[in-house]
Amino acid sequence: MKTRIAALAIEIAKANHNEIQLFPAGEFSAVDGRPDDVDGGRWVMTAELAASLVSAVDARATPLVIDYEHQTLYAAKNGQPAPAAGWFSQVEWRDGSGLWAVGVEWTDKAAAMIAAGEYKYISPVFLYNKRGEVTQLLHAALTNTPALDGMDAVMLAAASRLANLSTQTETTTVDEEYLAELLRSLRWMLNLPETSTPEDIKAELQKVVDYITQNQQKSGTAAASSLLDILTARDEQVASLSAQAYDPAKHIPVAAFTELQARYAALSQTSATQEVDTLIQAALSDGRLLPAQESWAKDYGQKDMAGFKDWLDKAPKLAALTQTQTKTFIPPKPEDKVNTASMSAEQLAICSAFGHDPAEIARQLED
Repeated sequence: MKTRIAALAIEIAKANHNEIQLFPAGEFSAVDGRPDDVDGGRWVMTAELAASLVSAVDARATPLVIDYEHQTLYAAKNGQPAPAAGWFSQVEWRDGSGLWAVGVEWTDKAAAMIAAGEYKYISPVFLYNKRGEVTQLLHAALTNTPALDGMDAVMLAAASRLANLSTQTETTTVDEEYLAELLRSLRWMLNLPETSTPEDIKAELQKVVDYITQNQQKSGTAAASSLLDILTARDEQVASLSAQAYDPAKHIPVAAFTELQARYAALSQTSATQEVDTLIQAALSDGRLLPAQESWAKDYGQKDMAGFKDWLDKAPKLAALTQTQTKTFIPPKPEDKVNTASMSAEQLAICSAFGHDPAEIARQLED
């Protein structure tokens, strides 16, 4: 796969030489038609792409070099030295402007040349993919040969000699389609959304690595175990525990259990009905219930046994009902008869209502 290399030339700001613009924001291209080897024919720099470049520069142990006229790229061919004009180890994204190098340290010679106007442009060298997206910042150079103007003071150019180098340089890299397929497979395996970035995938894979390491430490095995081996072992453990946990001798079928529940419910209902009937008969006998209340009492007792019992406990016992329901009336003997003619109609009605013997009442009145 061909390595795509390009260089841009951007005017150095006169106000602050320690901050230099490396890339403009958005899409950009050369007036001669380059890049002609990418989709859309434009290079691309976005905040997302810049974030990756910022992280890469921060992770470097050594700063990036700024040379003269890209001599770093040609030293191996022309045998000439490639002295540094300056160094930078930090880049930052500025919305609406682009990617900037900050904290640039110039050599005394380069600083003097810039101050004297002998060098006017900074030209970053970078790699890009077939979509034109900037993927890596290699280094930068002082130059006076921009091939593109426009965008106010920002002067962009692609160095034609580096374009020739780009067509000649070959390197062994991972095919982009293969890499994309690999990322899709990893997202599926890790149950990550399609929008997951390579950094997200790497972070999730690290969790898997940590898990496998912890599993080895717990088991006391030094040999490396793959994730598939661990999952297989766990499945076997689950199957073994499931077999041990279920003992048919200690369980009954669901259908049998359901039938037992139904029988128990029926027995409970029968027992409750019998208890209600017993309470009702006792209440009828002692006068707490009237015969006309029997149907109501059965319904109340079956719906709320506790409430029905509480009602019975509070119901008064009527002696008159007790006598008429539990005792047999014995007519008085002729010699015991008492004349009831002297009793008033009201007195006779009371005797009838409460089941008293008028003769007995009359006798008590005579006494």
